Amino acid sequence: MTGASDGSNGGPAETVEFVSGTGIPVRGNDIDTDQIIPARFMKVVTFDGLGEFAFFDQRFTDDDEEREHPFNDERFQEANVLAVNANFGCGSSREHAPQALTRWGIDAVVGESFAEIFAGNCLALGIPTVTADHGTIVELQDWIDEHPDGEIEIDVEGETVSYGDRTVEVAVDDAQRKALVEGVWDTTALMRANTEAVRETARSLPYVPADHIPARADD
Repeated sequence: MTGASDGSNGGPAETVEFVSGTGIPVRGNDIDTDQIIPARFMKVVTFDGLGEFAFFDQRFTDDDEEREHPFNDERFQEANVLAVNANFGCGSSREHAPQALTRWGIDAVVGESFAEIFAGNCLALGIPTVTADHGTIVELQDWIDEHPDGEIEIDVEGETVSYGDRTVEVAVDDAQRKALVEGVWDTTALMRANTEAVRETARSLPYVPADHIPARADD
């Protein structure tokens, strides 16, 4: 569950102040975006339905037989907090990777470190990417394995993760935290909230024809 408001903090998008739910551990360093969503599943008009293909080649053999993988494990099918290791989301910059994760059900990712572009693509969807040291992450992953129904709460603004009887300090990038907590992470919503400013900027650009600038709704 994502803790969000209706944008009462002044931002045009919902605020993301905390995320709570159960966890799913995916272990291993340098898990790249091709592992998260293989390229052959990117030939889509919309992102709808990508969730079923998350980690597809790690989850199934060439004969479509299931492998052992957390995303196939019945214990984790309702999970929404992904716990990963170092350099998660490296490789190509495909935005389909976080799109696949969010459509599988992931609302937040806690890990040792993230590829910068992957973290930026997550932010564009309102998904916090929270970091902690190796030992902290391994302990969280082990706890999730032992308590698949256990509640995890991520306090984005306070930079903590709570589970069981523990609360650990984590880090959220300053710009990401500000964007999520103030509800300014959604660039589309930002543009819609500032349509007149966008219109004025378009008018000032000599290469934008006047008839290409949308009229105001009340014109």
